[in-house]
Amino acid sequence: MRVPERRPALGPAEATLVSGARTATLATRRPDGRPRLVPICYVAAADPDPAGRLVLYTPLDEKPKRSTDPRRLGRVADLLVLPDATLLVERWDEDWARLAWVRLDGRATLLEPEPDERVEHAAAVAALRAKYPQYAGQRLEDRPVIRIVVDRVTAWSAADDDGRRARSAGG
Repeated sequence: MRVPERRPALGPAEATLVSGARTATLATRRPDGRPRLVPICYVAAADPDPAGRLVLYTPLDEKPKRSTDPRRLGRVADLLVLPDATLLVERWDEDWARLAWVRLDGRATLLEPEPDERVEHAAAVAALRAKYPQYAGQRLEDRPVIRIVVDRVTAWSAADDDGRRARSAGG
């Protein structure tokens, strides 16, 4: 049995996939235990957290949603009860030799645009706007952002000779 490798950061191929992907799927758990899957935009923080773990941000933007109050969205309600979050980033190609995915498991918190979180919130908003020009006209600075600190990385690529690779991210 292969013991998962432990290291604090993504490997080069994983980092390229995660940084280059335009979307991912966020999974949270509803109060009844069922998964909630939401396609999202996201960005990785420029630097890891103090423990060396990858940090990701996903906005609660102004695209039409069931509620105009971002704090009333299902994914937010889920994370306030159970902060476990999973992000699935994938690369699809008609050439199946290029298929790959990275699953990022971590803990999520709501990063508010308040004085004690303002610097990190502003950096997250700036990074999101740099990656997605569509956010230039949205008031992200007035809305919370979901912050995910990654604890575990599982990755697969058709190009790998040994298939799935799992590791803890940070520790």
